[in-house]
Formats: sequence, structure tokens, C-alpha cells
Amino acid sequence: MLARGATELEQALASIPLSGDRPLERVRATLEGQFEFLAAHPDLVTLLTQAGRSDARPFAPAIKRLVVLLAEGQGRGQVRDDLDPHLAAAQALVLMVAYLGLESLIAASAPPLGADEPALRERWKEAAVRLVLDGIAAR
Repeated sequence: MLARGATELEQALASIPLSGDRPLERVRATLEGQFEFLAAHPDLVTLLTQAGRSDARPFAPAIKRLVVLLAEGQGRGQVRDDLDPHLAAAQALVLMVAYLGLESLIAASAPPLGADEPALRERWKEAAVRLVLDGIAAR
């Protein structure tokens, strides 16, 4: 199941148009695509959060895609040089999977966020992508 989910995620990411010479915009599109894919596949998110240690590497394609974009951004001076692209890519995915796996608990635990799941989910996606982009951008 994890392998199939990884394949579907990679196919979804491959369909994201990443044209242009602005690496940060390409990172944004990739992060948004990853979040939207995971949000549309709650069973996969559940499996991922409960998988523990496994020989499966379901995030390898998604991490690799982000690593390439981050390294390209570093080469163009748009992404911080002191950033480890592998670590940043993994952290971005953890931020998304953890939220989606704990969405109802987070909404219940932080009443100001509200319980309107679609609106909260969109706000979370936008804030998470902005957090990552602000953290990786060269200054």
C-alpha cells in the first residue's frame, strides 16, 4: 500500500508544471501539490503515521524532487547556502503529514483555528508553505 501511494504521489508531482527560472515558486508549487495529494488520500496519511520503521521508502521521490529544487535554488542564490536540502525537504513533508494525521486534534486543541475543516486545511497549507519558503529563502 505504501509503495502504491508513493507511486501515485510521484505521478501527481510529475504532473505539476514547474516551468520558469524561479526556484522558490517551483518549490511552492511542489509543496502545495504534495499537501493537496496527501489531503486527498487520508488512508495513505494514516498508514504513513502508523508505519513506524519499514523498508518502504514512500517519501523518497517527494524528498528527492524537493532536494533537487532546493539545490537548484542554492545554485541561483535564492535558497540559503547553509541549508541542508535533504533535511529541509524531509521537514516540509513531516509538517504536512503530521498536520493531516492530527488535523481534528489540532482543531480541537486550538479553538481559535476553528473546526471548519476545509477552510482550516487551506489555511494550514498556506501557512505551512509560507513557513517553509520563509525558512529557506536567501536573505
